[in-house]
Amino acid sequence: MKRSTERILTTHTGSLPRPDDVVAMMRDRQSGQPVDDRALAARVKSAVEEVVRKQVQAGVDVVSDGEQGKPAFNTYVARRLAGFGGENREPRPRAEAEDFPGWASQGAQGPTQATMMRRGFCTGPLLYQDREPVEADVRNFKDALAGSPTVEAFIPSASLGTIHYTMANRYYPSDEAYLFALADAMREEYRAIANAGFILQIDAPDHAMDRHVTYGHNTLQEFRKAQTVRVEALNHALEGIPEEQIRYHVCWGNYEGPHTHDVPLRDIVDLILQVRAGAYSVEASNPRHAHEWQVWQDVKLPPGKILIPGVIDTTTNFVEHPEVVAQRIEQYAHLVGPENMIAGTDCGFGTSAGRDRVHPEVVWAKLGVLAEGARIASGRLWG
Repeated sequence: MKRSTERILTTHTGSLPRPDDVVAMMRDRQSGQPVDDRALAARVKSAVEEVVRKQVQAGVDVVSDGEQGKPAFNTYVARRLAGFGGENREPRPRAEAEDFPGWASQGAQGPTQATMMRRGFCTGPLLYQDREPVEADVRNFKDALAGSPTVEAFIPSASLGTIHYTMANRYYPSDEAYLFALADAMREEYRAIANAGFILQIDAPDHAMDRHVTYGHNTLQEFRKAQTVRVEALNHALEGIPEEQIRYHVCWGNYEGPHTHDVPLRDIVDLILQVRAGAYSVEASNPRHAHEWQVWQDVKLPPGKILIPGVIDTTTNFVEHPEVVAQRIEQYAHLVGPENMIAGTDCGFGTSAGRDRVHPEVVWAKLGVLAEGARIASGRLWG
């Protein structure tokens, strides 16, 4: 994994807006409508080429495939693993909805996002049945990167805990059994990405967000116990992959809301650092968590590890001032050392296809400001 040895490197959290025609074809396929699979595959391939080019133009150093071929960062697993079925329509209210019912009533998903984020159940033994989609992800990304001046590249993949809350267990005798079965199945995908030479990013919003969703009425100790099992299962799945080839992303849910029930970073940071990873991507710039840089005054980043704090918000159309970005970067660089950090974003801009909270035009402006802020900070940090 590349380090910020001469300047602050920039990256983001993986998912980026898809073209409208890709969204339309994905929506039809998710809805069970007939879709020309060859046409969709060809358009996804060209979309990956486009999104890599735009990242480079924006000044991003460590780029992704934008998850252009996935309907959402989590529900895509339904097509790759055997053992899932049905549709889970049970609501998953956030704890803050009880305090702000008016706000909650306005937060319904649009029809496209609801289709892409359609949840199901685990109804049988899990098996990674189809490697072609992940192999297509790898091929498309390698082709798009050919001749590109990027510093490094990564592909995101869903964490076991994320799949656990997306596809509710109706087969395995316990949560632990389900998580370890997921570990054995998802190992196929994790290794396919790493063996292709890419950085593997594990997307784990469950590590923080699930405190105010699934465990909103449990104690902190009960939540931590559940997360401990998830970390153990994930580390089991990651065995054999070098730590320096793994990034671990944690956030409190990529939505604009009160977030008044978010678990403090200080209460979970020790569990985050137990994950076998070379870098940790943590939401850090939104108004509810911007103060938590202070955690790293007391919690020391383990030797050899990299911190990727979010210095750009991903839920609003505000375009940060480059000086704000530079100040955020310097704040972390002074705590962990500039060589031990990469500037990132709070979360993804396209966690599901058709998700448009931040307009695509604004997305690229934000990523451009990320790069500009990093240049300003680098000038002051290195002189």
